[in-house]
Amino acid sequence: MKRKVLSALLIAAMTMATVGCGGGQQAADTQAPAETEAPAEDAAPAEDAAANDEAAPTDEAPADSAASGELITVGYAQVGAESDWRTANTESFKSTFTEENGYKLIFDDAQQKQENQIKAIRSFIQQEVDYIVVAPVVETGWETVLEEAKEAGIPVILSDRMMDVSDDTLYEAWVGGNFVKEGETCGDWLATYLEEQGRGEEEINMVTIQGTIGASAQVGRTEGMANKLAEHSNWKMLDMQSGEFTQAKGQEVMESFLKSYDDIDVVICENDNEAFGAIDAIKAAGKTCGPDGDIIVVSFDSVKAAFESMIAGDLNATFECNPLHGPRVAEIIQKLEAGETVDKIQYVDEAYFDTSMDLESILAERAY
Repeated sequence: MKRKVLSALLIAAMTMATVGCGGGQQAADTQAPAETEAPAEDAAPAEDAAANDEAAPTDEAPADSAASGELITVGYAQVGAESDWRTANTESFKSTFTEENGYKLIFDDAQQKQENQIKAIRSFIQQEVDYIVVAPVVETGWETVLEEAKEAGIPVILSDRMMDVSDDTLYEAWVGGNFVKEGETCGDWLATYLEEQGRGEEEINMVTIQGTIGASAQVGRTEGMANKLAEHSNWKMLDMQSGEFTQAKGQEVMESFLKSYDDIDVVICENDNEAFGAIDAIKAAGKTCGPDGDIIVVSFDSVKAAFESMIAGDLNATFECNPLHGPRVAEIIQKLEAGETVDKIQYVDEAYFDTSMDLESILAERAY
């Protein structure tokens, strides 16, 4: 159901029939299904990295587009390249949406700016792409441009981060991690770990290096951890500041925390790169971290470098946010092409990893 092809056929038909010009009817908007949240599987240790393998990109070309020789054009407005996770996410899309698989991908790096993503979406609309995929920088401020995409008859799919809109028919589906659950899993892991260390009743002082404020991952992980904080009267959150999901900013924030607070027991970093920066700051201050250190450091995403940091004894645990969204988005597009309905919310499978596991074996099979 490609608009360009339909338009060409209509023009040809009208020319052959020698009838007067008439206004061409715009492609009907696809009605988004009612929201049905697919429950995420409980996060658990995953030494076989099953979540990694299940979402691995496929080289199989979509049957319809491959058979017809027509390419489905997809515009992808990416947040940027702020972290190892984002790099893996971008590669997942680039390796999935290839000509061999029946697609043409138009990729745009917004460099962490919402205005750049809005410009990219409008450019996709002008280029009459078949689908628009967005990993939004923040949750709000999208309704106008999504209305423009809807008027143009172009379905929008959200990846990784959510948008806060009053009309959820403005997008077809969202693919990503259950960020609140990730935060809660982190809190549960920490409670168990402290118990095992004989510190279950001890007063625990924490700081959080948050992600980009307003991003879905930041909002969800902060909320999830807050839910668990409320269950432990002996846990005290000393401070929270944004590290913007970057290593440099994470180091800067941790340096500030160390100057302000003498007794920090736990550092929660809302992505791995922030943790790498925090670890550098801790070491520069003459302190130690990791399983045998002064400070417990945990993070989110579970990129390969996080495994290397755990193996080195610097990072205690990492909570997975699977970046391999390309195949799931391609599956949604193929269902929409076939006229099928899709679930509004689609969580990817995720797990957690800590230093009690055979990390070298897991790392050897890791796709990101």
